[in-house]
Amino acid sequence: MSSSKHSSALRRLALSVLQPGFVGTEAPDWILRDIGDGLASVVLFSRNIVSTEQVARLTGQLRAENPDLIVAIDEEAGDVTRIESATGSSRPGNFALGTVDDAELTEAVAADLGRQLRAAGVSLDYAPSADVNSNPDNPIIGVRSFGSDPGVVSRHTSAWIRGLQSSGVAACAKHFPGHGDVAVDSHHDLPSYPAGREEIAAQALPPFRAAVAAGVRAVMSGHLLVPAYDPDLPATLSRRILHGLLREELGFDGLVVSDAIEMGAVTRRYGIDGATVKAVAAGVDAVCVGGESAEEATVALLVKALTTAVTGGELPEERLAEAADRVREFARWSAGLRAAGAAGTADGEGIGHVAARRAVRLTGAARAALPLTAAPHVVELAPVTNMAIGKETPWGVAEPLRERLPGTTSVRVRGQELEEGTVALERCALEPAAGRPLVIVARDVARHAWMSRAVTGLTAARPDAIVVEMGLPGTSTTAAAQIFTHGASAASGVAAAEILTTASTG
Repeated sequence: MSSSKHSSALRRLALSVLQPGFVGTEAPDWILRDIGDGLASVVLFSRNIVSTEQVARLTGQLRAENPDLIVAIDEEAGDVTRIESATGSSRPGNFALGTVDDAELTEAVAADLGRQLRAAGVSLDYAPSADVNSNPDNPIIGVRSFGSDPGVVSRHTSAWIRGLQSSGVAACAKHFPGHGDVAVDSHHDLPSYPAGREEIAAQALPPFRAAVAAGVRAVMSGHLLVPAYDPDLPATLSRRILHGLLREELGFDGLVVSDAIEMGAVTRRYGIDGATVKAVAAGVDAVCVGGESAEEATVALLVKALTTAVTGGELPEERLAEAADRVREFARWSAGLRAAGAAGTADGEGIGHVAARRAVRLTGAARAALPLTAAPHVVELAPVTNMAIGKETPWGVAEPLRERLPGTTSVRVRGQELEEGTVALERCALEPAAGRPLVIVARDVARHAWMSRAVTGLTAARPDAIVVEMGLPGTSTTAAAQIFTHGASAASGVAAAEILTTASTG
């Protein structure tokens, strides 16, 4: 083969192992050109989405260049939603489903989501999170996990995969080998999971074994250090973990996808180009990129890094070709899955709201205080969320309460405002609530000292207040009436509002 032909073939191989994002609700010219040149996948984010119908047009435009193109999306439902980022998810997330612990319900919710994604032309969903949230202080997983019990997480991981794939959309179990027992957000730095192999086998691996048994054909690696297997390299860059553990020990022979390669956990040490090369060399078949770095120049940089690594002997060409083969095989399989998927449309406010209502739990004091008979004042305590959760995604209870009890007023308070003294709870929370019900909405009280202080102070001043916790329940710091939604999706907010305004509390 001539050097120019070899160079062109190498470029096609390099393009085929990337899963880039892009900006806009229509396909930019450079993406269409790259698909023509061998790009086999793209990933969609909320910036690409206005409606299911618009996304269907977009994916049709993309697939005109390659009918088997893998169109991925990072759609977990619950707090992490892209397809419904503008409205909030009409389905609860994993923690709510794990709390109900009805595998048939989980399967039905995932099948409903799958029908919506399939109608939009999506063929791969970076979900479910198969992480066991064994560290309640985990800043990145939390309610994205089905829970802290490996058996529960395994059961619902399997159900979620079966449901999604029954609708024609491929699932992707993440974040291997388990991101649940860390204390650092991998968007910013490298977390470590210091457990021994026996503990990892008992705690973190069961849901991934269950995923493989359930027929998952894609697994996403996590950017975390697991010294029991590799003391030097994070999982995404570790052959010991991706090949030795995932392929040889767990028997997985499908597509290995990296978590977003631009995340600080891997780029701070290796750069985005170096991390990409090391990931493919370690056993990653498809490199997810473009959640943040969504420019043509980024794809060009990574293609150059991969081809240069091959010609320079840093990356065996056989490994790059093997990765490209796995991508092509997955593309063919997922196209067939999409064609055979169950017909029909998503239930909209059907099964998702049924599931969200079933996940709500109340203390006895809350049952005795309900229903509200007058329009309340609602104080929503808003934490800074991690980067997986879209800042544009609405959450809370005030809006659905206002629809049910006209005259409901509300305020949203952030920790920084309280710490800087620009907002005082006396003025914005207690004074407007004088002579009427006070509803306090929180999100992970146990993880935020400022929020815990605010809840404690407000309930001391108003012992009759009702606290709605939309994150992890944690250890109760108050004797006040409490409602737990186990997630902050739009569906969960509506479920809380219904409980607050109806005499029947389940």
